[in-house]
Amino acid sequence: MANSSNKKVLVVRFDRETLPGFVQVPAALEGDCVELLRLAGSVVKIPFSETKVVCFVRDFEAGETWRDHRAFTTRPKTAGLWLRFFFRDGDWLEGIAPNNLLLVENNGFQAVPPDPTFQNQRVFVPRAALSNVQVLGVIGSPLRRPAKKAVEDQMKMFD
Repeated sequence: MANSSNKKVLVVRFDRETLPGFVQVPAALEGDCVELLRLAGSVVKIPFSETKVVCFVRDFEAGETWRDHRAFTTRPKTAGLWLRFFFRDGDWLEGIAPNNLLLVENNGFQAVPPDPTFQNQRVFVPRAALSNVQVLGVIGSPLRRPAKKAVEDQMKMFD
C-alpha cells in the first residue's frame, strides 16, 4: 500500500468561495474530483470541472494568496519545466513542474509556485481548468555536456 498523508489545502473554485480543508495525498487527486475533508468534519467531492486550483498551504488564516504571487520576478533556479497555466476564465499562474514523464498525472499538473516560502508550498492545477499551458523554459536540463577529461599524454609539471 502506498504512503499517504493529510495536507492542508485551499480549493479555489470557479465563481464560488474558496474551500479550506484537508486532502489525503495522493488518493484525493485521483479520479475525476477532489475529495476534501472540510474543517467541520464533512467530506466533500468537488469535480475537477469546477476546480480552478488546489493550493497546498502552510496555514488557513492567510487565505487565498496565489494571485498575489503568480509570476516569477526572475528566471527560476529550481530544476524543472517553467510553465505558465492559462485558465478557462482568462486568469493565469506560473510554476515549476518536474521534468520527468513518469511524474505527469492524467488529471492535472503539480507545480511549485513562484514563491514557495510564502503561503502556497505547491499547487495542483486540473487539466479541466485550463485553456492552455505554455512552456517558458527548461531549467537545469539533464542534457549537459560531459566534463572534459584530463589528457593522459600531457607532461606533468611536478613529479
